[in-house]
Amino acid sequence: MSADLSLAARLDLNAARPLHAALLAHRGDDLVIDAGRVQHLGALGLQLLLAAAQGWRQAGFAVSFARRSPEFDDALRLFGVTLDDLQAGPRP
Repeated sequence: MSADLSLAARLDLNAARPLHAALLAHRGDDLVIDAGRVQHLGALGLQLLLAAAQGWRQAGFAVSFARRSPEFDDALRLFGVTLDDLQAGPRP
């Protein structure tokens, strides 16, 4: 089964708890993330996305991004993170 998750415009300290809950709600499914509305990606939001990707990888599920805003991509570059760090391959 596949699930979709649309990220908030600001992924900062205030968005951490809702993002964590949303990620947990989709655990056990392949996940497609829409980052098209993201205007600000803070370190805590990025940390949650990195941890989710690692968890999905270990469980054998896929995580991919359907859309990404330029601000999202710029933040990844500034943090030294690649899109591959946030994605997990399909189930074998």
